[in-house]
Amino acid sequence: MLTMICYDITDDRRRNKVARLLEGWGKRVQESVFECHITAIQQRQIFSGIAALIDAEQDKVRYYALCGKDRGKLQILGKGCKTQDIAYWLS
Repeated sequence: MLTMICYDITDDRRRNKVARLLEGWGKRVQESVFECHITAIQQRQIFSGIAALIDAEQDKVRYYALCGKDRGKLQILGKGCKTQDIAYWLS
């Protein structure tokens, strides 16, 4: 499933840790926005990883699960391109 993760984290150190975590799971499409093609299990792993890194009193993180029909409505103005599901083979 495609999940969009957006954050507003006040501390540079925490923000960098969250960004590094997300870089392993998806593509940064804006400074504080990642698009991740992940399973439900992976989504739970990411959510718990981020929860351990942020300060819930100061920081904000939002998750948006996008279904197939929503992805088709995605529009981009300016620089950027739509992310694609990663094609891979298991052997």
